[in-house]
Amino acid sequence: MLVDSHCHLNYEGLKHDVDAVVERARRAGVGTFLSINTKLREYEEITALVERFPDVFGTVGIHPHEAENETGIGAQSLIERTQHPKIVGIGETGLDYFYDNAPRDLQKISFLEHIAAARETGLPLIVHTRDAEADTYEIMTQELEKGPFKAVIHCFTGSQPFMKQMVDLGFYISLSGIVTFKKATDLQETAKLVPDDRLLVETDSPFLAPVPYRGKTCEPAFVEKTARFVADLREVDFDRLATQTTDNFFRLFSKAERPQGGGGV
Repeated sequence: MLVDSHCHLNYEGLKHDVDAVVERARRAGVGTFLSINTKLREYEEITALVERFPDVFGTVGIHPHEAENETGIGAQSLIERTQHPKIVGIGETGLDYFYDNAPRDLQKISFLEHIAAARETGLPLIVHTRDAEADTYEIMTQELEKGPFKAVIHCFTGSQPFMKQMVDLGFYISLSGIVTFKKATDLQETAKLVPDDRLLVETDSPFLAPVPYRGKTCEPAFVEKTARFVADLREVDFDRLATQTTDNFFRLFSKAERPQGGGGV
């Protein structure tokens, strides 16, 4: 069984055919989906999905791109929404200095509120970081001094030193279809070095379809291609990598109920 640890089932390209999308993924061996919230105003769409499908879980959070559009939303607002039994994570949140769609100071404020919610609830933080490694590391290091929290760096495309920093802080690394791209050689070298017990795989669908589907609308079924590519990179059996990444997901997202017959320990 595989887990798509980061997808957006409520986004255009997936939501209008979501039953077929989920069924295709199941046939490809995907046993669990995590559908990520990026706008608090769309939280009800996430809860509708998790209530509709037994193998879909969700999160609550505000993407850094939305930090200016959804201001004044503190940790307590996020915490209250985690009372839903199938909301199992906080985010996605973080810093995006590549697009700078929101002022950096507002991104940082939102990020800190999400970290506080993750610390309070014990739910893992889903972190988006792009061209912001130094500030991401500084914030997460300083916040850990206030008390522990769990986190995954999703759709990892960062440097090898940054990966090691995040692992040393106790966090997880999730690889998307970008790792399969021909020019992603630095990322491929980094992917070989992520510790076995800190590795996840994802699609970030409907974005970033892996080879051989690049350029098409991505969907959760394609996580199988990414997982096979990563297994070959790391020179391990595909079934072993599938079991390991699934075990890692349920260790990190411990609120999520593991399906029967899911494999692993």
